Amino acid sequence: MADEELVKRVSVAEFKKFFHLKQVSGNQESLNRYIIAPDINRPGLELSGWKESTDLKRVIIIGNKECEYLASLDFDTQKERFEILTDSLTPCIVMTGGNKAHPSLLEVAWGRNFPVFESDMKSYMAMQNMVAFLSRSLAPDTGMHGVMMNIYGVGVMITGASGIGKSELALELIRRGHSLVSDDRVEIVRIQNDLICSAPELIKGMLEIRGIGIIDVLMMFGASAVLDDCDLELIIRLEPYDETHEYSRLSYSQQTLNILGLNRPVLDIPVMAGRDLSVIIEAAVSNYRLIQKGINSTETFNKRVYDKINTRNRGEKE
Repeated sequence: MADEELVKRVSVAEFKKFFHLKQVSGNQESLNRYIIAPDINRPGLELSGWKESTDLKRVIIIGNKECEYLASLDFDTQKERFEILTDSLTPCIVMTGGNKAHPSLLEVAWGRNFPVFESDMKSYMAMQNMVAFLSRSLAPDTGMHGVMMNIYGVGVMITGASGIGKSELALELIRRGHSLVSDDRVEIVRIQNDLICSAPELIKGMLEIRGIGIIDVLMMFGASAVLDDCDLELIIRLEPYDETHEYSRLSYSQQTLNILGLNRPVLDIPVMAGRDLSVIIEAAVSNYRLIQKGINSTETFNKRVYDKINTRNRGEKE
C-alpha cells in the first residue's frame, strides 16, 4: 500500500540555482531559508501599508507595477513597507522584468541578512514558471510497489503479490510496443487532479526478471520503450486464480483506490496457467478507454438482453 506522506520544502538556495537568479543582498547563510508554499505573492496591499491577514510564507515578486507605486513613496516609507515584507517567514524577494532592487530594500535586507534576487524574466512569466516549479517540488507524494506502464496512452499500474509475475508481464508488454515507467517501486506526486508517476533514479529504465537479473530496457528495446513519467489512470491488480471464488462475467469493476486524496479505478484480474495476460491487459485498457468515451460494452450487452426479453414477452402476449 502507499507509504506515509512526507512534508516537503524547497531551500531558497535550490530555488535560486534553478532559476539562475542574481543575488543582490544576503550572504550564503541567507539561502538556508525554506519555501513551503507553492504560490507567489504580489505584495500590493503590503506595500500600501496593510498588515492584517498578510501571508508572508510565499516567495514575493516585485515587478513593474509595484516599482511604479514604490516610486511614489519617500525613502523612509519604503523602508517601513519593506520591513513588513522581509519577515522571518518570508523566503525571499525577486525583482522581475529587469527591475533593480530599491536602495531602501537593500538597506533593510542587508540589515536582516535577507535574500533579494533580480531577474530579467517578465513578471507574468516568472509567476507561471515559479508556481509550476514549486507545485511540482512541493506536491504531496507517496510511493507504491508495482509496475507502472503506459499502455495505449493510458497510465496503468500493475500490482499484486511478490512473485506473481508483474515484471515478466511488463517485459511482454514492452515487447508488444508499450512503455515502461517504473518497475517494483513507483514514486507518485499529486499535481492538482493528476497523479504523476515516475521511477526512483536508481532503477530508472531497469527491469528485474527472476532467473535473468536486471535488464536495461532502454538499451534492449530503444528509447520508445521507456518514459520518464505519466499520469496514473488505472490500477490492475493481479491475483492468483481461486476456483472457489465466483468472478463476475458481466459487470465492470467499480472498485477504486484512494491515493493522495484522488480515487483511481481498480480492476482485479485472476492469474492462471494458459492465460495470455499481456493480451488481457491490452483488452482491459482498450475497454477502459471506451468507457471513458461513454461506450460501455457491458451496458450495451445488458440492453440487448433486456430488449430481447421484452420482445419475447410482447410476442407471448399477442
